[in-house]
Amino acid sequence: MNAPPRIVTIGESFSTTLSLSCESVKAFATLVVDLNPLHHDDAYAAASRFGGLIASGTQPTAYFMALLATHFSQYAQPLGLEFDMKLKKAAHANDTLTMTWTVRDAYWKSSLNGDLTKLEGTVVNQRGETVVVGASTILVMPKPDRDGTAS
Repeated sequence: MNAPPRIVTIGESFSTTLSLSCESVKAFATLVVDLNPLHHDDAYAAASRFGGLIASGTQPTAYFMALLATHFSQYAQPLGLEFDMKLKKAAHANDTLTMTWTVRDAYWKSSLNGDLTKLEGTVVNQRGETVVVGASTILVMPKPDRDGTAS
């Protein structure tokens, strides 16, 4: 009997960084219609317990989730299935965030023609503080050829 195909590697880890400018914090919050003044009003945010603008929680988590698609689509066809995000600390305007995912488990699921892949990850700011902790299950399938068949 042939071993099932393997697309991902258990233990594989990958990262990227995201710099949060004041402009990107305001623009992203506007885009997702998060009207909390902590993301838009400099004076209001400066007087808050945060001492300045903070990113909408949707900003670091959206980029964190998107990193999975960006990484795996280089050599396969990923599909997000499940995400669990815990916001641990505010991401401030002018922070630089390092986002890292690690494959913890993967197994071939014949009926889905791909690896069901479980990952754990963190988002850490430039001060070494954990901003977000995440877990995800994604399906990673062979990348289809131009004609639509899997390679």
